[in-house]
Amino acid sequence: MSKKILIANRGEIALRALRACKELDLKTVAIYSTGDKELKHLRLADETVCVGPASPLESYLNIPSILSAAELTGADAIYPGYGFLAEDADFAERCEASGFIFIGPSSNVIRQMGDKITAKGLAEESNIPIVPGYKGEIPEADEDIKKIASGVGYPMMIKASAGGGGRGMRVVQDESDLISALQLTKQEAKNAFGNDTVYFEKFIQNPRHIEVQIVADGKGNAIHLGTRDCSMQRRHQKIIEEAPALDINQQSLETTLKACLKLCKNIKYSGVGTLEFLYEDGEFYFIEMNTRIQVEHPVSEMITGFDLVKAQLKLALDMEITLDQEEIIFRGHAMECRINAEDPETFIPSPGIINKMHPPGGFGVRFDAHIYSGYVVPPHYDSLLAKIITTANTRESCIKRMLSALDEFFVDGISTNHSLHQKLLEDKTFCNNEHNINYLEGSFLAK
Repeated sequence: MSKKILIANRGEIALRALRACKELDLKTVAIYSTGDKELKHLRLADETVCVGPASPLESYLNIPSILSAAELTGADAIYPGYGFLAEDADFAERCEASGFIFIGPSSNVIRQMGDKITAKGLAEESNIPIVPGYKGEIPEADEDIKKIASGVGYPMMIKASAGGGGRGMRVVQDESDLISALQLTKQEAKNAFGNDTVYFEKFIQNPRHIEVQIVADGKGNAIHLGTRDCSMQRRHQKIIEEAPALDINQQSLETTLKACLKLCKNIKYSGVGTLEFLYEDGEFYFIEMNTRIQVEHPVSEMITGFDLVKAQLKLALDMEITLDQEEIIFRGHAMECRINAEDPETFIPSPGIINKMHPPGGFGVRFDAHIYSGYVVPPHYDSLLAKIITTANTRESCIKRMLSALDEFFVDGISTNHSLHQKLLEDKTFCNNEHNINYLEGSFLAK
C-alpha cells in the first residue's frame, strides 16, 4: 500500500525519519520554517512545505499549519519525532480527527502518561516501583501543606504534573523553604505548561538515571530493548548516554523489566516508548514515561540491531512486524555523545555558519547529524548538532573508540561542546562508571 508521510520536525531526527521512510518505500513530505531553508533533509524529501516563520510557535508548533500541509500534499500519516508536538495529546487527537495517522500511541495514552500523577498511578498498578511521595491535591492552608510535606520527608522534590525537560521541579531542603518553593514551582509550571498542578516526592539524592526502551503493538505484544544509562547530565539535560546500564542489581532489573511490559499491555500501548527511572542502592524508582522516540535511541539500536524508527512506522501503518523478546539479542556496549552548538565552559548557545566540518568514521562508529560545511545553525531551536555513537565489545573499548571518533570530528566557525566530551571520557570517575546525575554539575565542574 502506497503511503505518504509528513515529517513534522526538523534537524537530525527529521533526517533519520526520512531515511527510514525511504527504506520502507514511503513517500515523504518535509515541513520547514523560513529559518530552516537549508536543512539537509529538505533536499532529499519528495515534497517540501513551508509552515511558517522561524519562531517555533508559528511553525513547528503551529498545529493548523501542519495539518494544512498534510492535507495540501495528500499525506496519510504524520511523524512527530521528539520535542515540539511529539507528546502533545491534543495534536495527536487532531491528527486522528482530521483523518491522518499519528505515528505514535493514541492521544488517550499520550494524555494519560503525559500527566505524571496519572502515569505514576498506572505504573504502580503494574507493580512498577515509584518514588515515595504525595500525589493528591495540594491543600491551600500552609499548615496542611507542611503536614503533607513532613509525611513525605526532607529533602523532597516539588514537581509539575505536566513538566518535562528539566523544567517545573524544585528541591526543598527543609520546611522554611517549602511555601515559597511551592509558589515558584506552580508559577513556573503555569507559564511553561499551562497547568500549575504539582506533586511532592522524596528527593533521591545521588541516583543514576536508567531508562528502559520498549516497543509494543497495542494488541498484547510488547518487548524491551534493555536499559540505557543517561546519568551524565547538566540541568537535567542528558549529554552522554550508553547501553546497557552496567552494575545493576539483576533481580531488581528483571522484576522492573517485566513490570514495564505489563504496563504497556495494560494501557494498550502501541509504538515505541521509554520508561525512565532513578536508580540508587539497588532499587528502581519510576519517574515518567516518554511516549515517543528518544534522542538517545541509537545506543539501544546498536546493541540489538533493532531499528526503532522503522518499528514506529510499521506499527502505525499496520505493516508486518514481529515483536518477540527471544529474537532480541544483546551484543556489546554502545555510547552516544551529544554535540551541541554551545560554549564548552559557559554553555552559552553558539549559532552561526559552519565554515568546515568533518564527520568521524571507522568500524563501530555511527554519525547521526543534519549539519554540513556551509550550514548556518539558526538561533531559534535546540542546540543539538550531531550525535556520535560508538559500539564495541566492552565499555572500555567503546570509550576508546569514542575518543578516537572525537579526535577525527571537527566543526569550524562556531563553538561546540566537543572538548567537554573529550574531558569527560578521560575522567577517572566516568571511566570507572562511578558517576551519578549530580556528578557533572558538581564534582566534575569544580575540578
